[in-house]
Amino acid sequence: MDRRKILQRATEFIQKYYRETNSYAEEELIERLAAVEAQIIKLGTYVHTKEELEFGAKVAWRNSNRCIGRLFWDSLTVFDNRHLTDPLDIMRATVAYVKWAENDGKIRPAICVFAPLNPSNGESIRFWNSKLVRYAGYKDHDKDNVTGDPDEVEFTHACQRLGWKGAGGKYDVLPVVIDSPGYETQWFNWCDWHKPLEVPIIHPEYKWFEELELKWYGLPIISDMTLEIGGIEYTAAPFNGWFMGTEIGTRNLADEHRYNMLPEIAERLNLNKRNRSALWRDRALTELNTAVLYSFKARGVTMVDHHSAATQFERFERREKEAGRTVCADWAWLVPPTAGSTTNLFHKQWSNDVQSPNYYYADKPYEDHSGNDKHDSAVCPFHIQARK
Repeated sequence: MDRRKILQRATEFIQKYYRETNSYAEEELIERLAAVEAQIIKLGTYVHTKEELEFGAKVAWRNSNRCIGRLFWDSLTVFDNRHLTDPLDIMRATVAYVKWAENDGKIRPAICVFAPLNPSNGESIRFWNSKLVRYAGYKDHDKDNVTGDPDEVEFTHACQRLGWKGAGGKYDVLPVVIDSPGYETQWFNWCDWHKPLEVPIIHPEYKWFEELELKWYGLPIISDMTLEIGGIEYTAAPFNGWFMGTEIGTRNLADEHRYNMLPEIAERLNLNKRNRSALWRDRALTELNTAVLYSFKARGVTMVDHHSAATQFERFERREKEAGRTVCADWAWLVPPTAGSTTNLFHKQWSNDVQSPNYYYADKPYEDHSGNDKHDSAVCPFHIQARK
């Protein structure tokens, strides 16, 4: 991004911050804009104040077109770690952030921001993980089947090339891989730092569900997106909300290219899988989603069902209208993947214009040597945005 473009975005952002927070007197705003312009002319970039960073991260959530959970945008807690560069220090700060966000299951929305991209040389801190907690996927190339999560075969291969050795199970937590300018790429095993929150999936009625030995992690932490605020790109800024039930029940555990549990659940329910019109997939999917919601509630881990999330989004729309702001949204991502037409979002339309600040996907920092076909995977609906 050239200096003229950065200056334009910086000016727009500082003015937005001034209008919405009333943090500056008009004279101070003029001084702040002059100081920012001077930094950009001299260095090609500028430095956000802590308050500007916090405001920008929150507004980026508010602007996320694919996010159904934006009602809570102003509750986001920002951990400012822009001073850290050593991967070991970055991991320590990341673990502290994750523990705080997990909060013994009473999940708190948060973001952990590290140093931004250096526009003079293009260098930046990166997490290789798409999500900080994810399960490995081991591909048997002879039989072409996968143990674990097929969506993570590529990243699992990358970790193995770095020297990580997984146990080969269905739910092996992948390491955190950190790339920081001036340092070797380093990986860190979660078990050496913290045991991530996990939830065994059981059913309120069917005891045999326990025999399936299903589980999922409790905190969705997106780590492959760039936070853009006023022309500054924070390439290492992992963040979290909490899960919507269908994200796990309908996508992660049910999709054919993921854990593909519907056929086995249908067998256990004695459903007729030979007859598509018997809706065996729909019935199995309902029971799987029931189990996911029940399990998280039983363990005291924050989760929202898709009907409640849709209602919360309507409240968000009303608040934004009262504030004089326009809500942009991506219909295909906002409508839940299960029973979408039964929610109040199904019959609505929105502009899908992208506003700034925002979160954007970044290119992968490693090469794919896995031979795995990538699919559009289920990701946290609270913080999803179209590619830049």
